[in-house]
Amino acid sequence: MKVESDILINNTFGIKARCRKFVEFSSEKELRESLSSLCNGAFMVIGRGSNVLFTKDFDGTILHSAIKGITIIDKTDADILVEVGSGEQWDSFVEYAVDKGWYGAENLSLIPGEVGASAVQNIGAYGAEAKDIIHSVSVVDLSTGEGAEIKAQDCGYSYRQSRFKGEWRGKYIITKVTYKLSLNFTPNLNYGNIRGLLAEKGIEKPTAKDVREVVICIRKSKLPDPDIEGNAGSFFTNPIINCAEYERISKEHDDVPHYTIDDGHEKIPAGWLIDQCGWKGKRMGNAAVHDKQALVIVNKGNASAQEILRLKDSITEDVEQKFGITLNPEVQII
Repeated sequence: MKVESDILINNTFGIKARCRKFVEFSSEKELRESLSSLCNGAFMVIGRGSNVLFTKDFDGTILHSAIKGITIIDKTDADILVEVGSGEQWDSFVEYAVDKGWYGAENLSLIPGEVGASAVQNIGAYGAEAKDIIHSVSVVDLSTGEGAEIKAQDCGYSYRQSRFKGEWRGKYIITKVTYKLSLNFTPNLNYGNIRGLLAEKGIEKPTAKDVREVVICIRKSKLPDPDIEGNAGSFFTNPIINCAEYERISKEHDDVPHYTIDDGHEKIPAGWLIDQCGWKGKRMGNAAVHDKQALVIVNKGNASAQEILRLKDSITEDVEQKFGITLNPEVQII
């Protein structure tokens, strides 16, 4: 177990914030040993810090899982159950799965962060979500120190949401996630420009590796490298609106992109809404909207959290005025 005091918190936005204590555990046993020190203070669990904006120093304990390992739990002719340590890098697991011929995660390639976060955030991209492949989540109950396994259907998964983000925040710490992956590849090509890029490459019958490579190519072309420009990926969630609201907007903007959720709701890309308000590439102080993807706010160099929040508020206000839609941040603001 690694324990440090008064250190900078790792985060992809590049914001300089410190925590009073940092604890990294490599097993459930080490996690349990650390619980006694959490009783009288604030704490939070982060991985790479890829979906968080710290607005100040954190007067408490930052917990980080270093639990590793990829283990086959069960296998049939059709699918496989794979248990993965919460401290594994998410994209490394996706690459491993594709190489092994385990399918279902390839559209989620190159999403930053760690495996534990996939079960908290219900990460998603290009027509896939973590909930589609999560079978169960192993946790330690902080009130008792006991381990438990929670089935995916009990985790309250919806678009970028789970009970771990809501009512269970501070109740459990995730130690492992078990995924159910298919042994028969069925490509998911109906989102974004996956089909177009495959066609450009002359690929008519793509493999999972082809899909992974195309998704990585698309993401790299749109999203900035946080090691070069600090960012947390998508800053806002894509709003889901009712059909009446969609009809109102589409009458004024017949080119509005949308994705049908159900008979009564449509999802509109937040990036498109922000772009329509003229924010793409614009800068306020040391914070800016990325010039290739308006959904991303970037740190142009030594940006403060307050500068990022001012930019966020200005974008939200303009989208509200123009479209009557309130954008909600996907990034956790601390």
